[in-house]
Amino acid sequence: MSVTHSISVASSESGMHSPGAPERSLHTPAGEFPLHEYRLRLDGREWTVLHTGAVLSHTEESHFLRELKDRLPYGVALWPAAIALAHDVASRADAFRGARVLELGAGTGLPGIVAASLGGRVVQTDRQELAMSVCKRNGERNGERNGKWRGGEPIEYRLADWTSWDDAERYDWILGSDILYGETMHPHLRRIFESSLLPAGRILLSDPFRSASLRLLETMEASGWTIALSKWTVGEEAGPRAIGVFELTRPR
Repeated sequence: MSVTHSISVASSESGMHSPGAPERSLHTPAGEFPLHEYRLRLDGREWTVLHTGAVLSHTEESHFLRELKDRLPYGVALWPAAIALAHDVASRADAFRGARVLELGAGTGLPGIVAASLGGRVVQTDRQELAMSVCKRNGERNGERNGKWRGGEPIEYRLADWTSWDDAERYDWILGSDILYGETMHPHLRRIFESSLLPAGRILLSDPFRSASLRLLETMEASGWTIALSKWTVGEEAGPRAIGVFELTRPR
């Protein structure tokens, strides 16, 4: 029987309507945007990230794509897929201890930050310099000082373009939240998955069941990848967003 895990996130909790303090602002070529704070609390632990606004519902996503996508990169907003993936990572604490972890399209960095706090050695990547600056800022807020985490391992931050991927390292885990929406990127992502994952490694991809994403996953399953699904809902109780976390393992 499939179990759906629920994550209740109210607008006030995600900081959507809270004022941005001067020290919590993001300077961009399009102007200055206030940064809000999201706190993830689980099993006695807490992680926080700054973001330009939560995009939890279909309505909020439509507003972002209509009003903000030309002014801000996607990665500086807080998306429900990142919240679901962070919870999923937190539920696998033992699996990340000492593991080498690659996060693709890290954005605000929440899943990778959780993995690092659990003892993972994390490389967070994004194509956008602005998103990478927010990601690094969030890493520092969660305990990184002089490249070291309290009780954990350092996070490395890299600007990276999937179309010219040249990372020769191989990883135990590859993480990605809502990164499959662009079909033109699918061949590049498959190349990264195949070249950067260790033979016994696993990939965790969270996605709000976008049609383009499901087509890629179906193609990979047909070519021999094993895919397991856990279901999450994220958002306010009146209208939560359905999110899938897909665990992929290599063809045998």
